[in-house]
Amino acid sequence: MMVLLLKILLTAVPVVIAITFHESAHGYVAMLLGDTTAKERGRISLNPLRHIDRVGTILLPGFLIVSQLLTIGHIVFLFGWAKPVPVRAENFADPRRDMALVATAGPLMNFFLAWVGALLFWPAAYLTGVWLDLAKGSLDGFIVINLALGLFNLIPLPPLDGGRIIVGVLPLPLAILWARVERFGLLAVIFLVLILPMLSGAMGHRIDPVGRLAERVIPNAYNLVMRLAFHDPSSG
Repeated sequence: MMVLLLKILLTAVPVVIAITFHESAHGYVAMLLGDTTAKERGRISLNPLRHIDRVGTILLPGFLIVSQLLTIGHIVFLFGWAKPVPVRAENFADPRRDMALVATAGPLMNFFLAWVGALLFWPAAYLTGVWLDLAKGSLDGFIVINLALGLFNLIPLPPLDGGRIIVGVLPLPLAILWARVERFGLLAVIFLVLILPMLSGAMGHRIDPVGRLAERVIPNAYNLVMRLAFHDPSSG
């Protein structure tokens, strides 16, 4: 039981850090571009309580963490969301361009955190025994969680960050059409990530496009981050 609780803690803490920095990055870039709404509402903060959505940050990720640890013993997939950072596009000099920049800030922050996690392997190497194993496992989890969150948010479907980036770069008529997807975008994401794999699996032929893509992309992204931190991923 204690081992399970420790695994939950070592997974939950990086998730909270990743989400908190992700959301704060959105608000900070919005402020730099002229919209102070997030700052006025206290959302440019490293206090995770200001960003928590009860379902998207606690219940759903918690269910996924516990169920995977109890069934397969480790985490292979996480999905969730935080309270959206309030942004008023009319305060920007170029609303479409600047909204795309604000959207980009969240994933970029997660990639930066993953790189910082990779750099921390250098001081961690001075540890020994169980402390070394604990540090390596924790840093591995921290890197993977940030990469997963950053890459997942780049899926080009509103309300994910990737969808908002696409709206900012498409020609205006196409951007207007794509922005309308946001009304049911979250439902589409939940269907692709959770419902479709479960339903298809129950019918004997599992269809999991997002999971399969993650299995290919995240290991490559992990290796890239490790190389950027001057490690050799092939050395283990």
